[in-house]
Amino acid sequence: MVKVTFYDSVEDHLLEYAVIASRYRNKWIFCKHKNRNTLEIPGGHREKGEDIVTTANRELYEETGAIEYILEPVSGYSVQNLDENEESSKESFGMLFYSEVKELGEIPPGFEIEKIRLLDEMPDSLTYPEIMPVLMDRILLCFLNGRVEKLQKQEI
Repeated sequence: MVKVTFYDSVEDHLLEYAVIASRYRNKWIFCKHKNRNTLEIPGGHREKGEDIVTTANRELYEETGAIEYILEPVSGYSVQNLDENEESSKESFGMLFYSEVKELGEIPPGFEIEKIRLLDEMPDSLTYPEIMPVLMDRILLCFLNGRVEKLQKQEI
């Protein structure tokens, strides 16, 4: 069992991942990894020396080809595998972002993403089925509260 917890703030040095729930032309962007048969929300590991916003920008480009977009941090989060032994059940922390993509280019060659899919809703076949729906629910809650809509109206 996996536990996902959201935080108003997380110390920057703890953040290991950036996940970017992204929309393009009123569709959600999902990525298909070359070595998997499932889809996932764009995102990935923070590289040494990067701040988490730089990670989000890099991953969004590498995984979707996004050229022009608005990027907003939504929430810090942690994931903990409760089924594992104590050592491997430590919390890992990430930052959840929302992006409204205005222009998509080609997915850059040499990275792990095979293609993207533009969908109205989350697919059934997910790479991380215990994590991705929880993160997407957090994004949808922002839509319901008007937080993301305000961003779109201000920036477009």
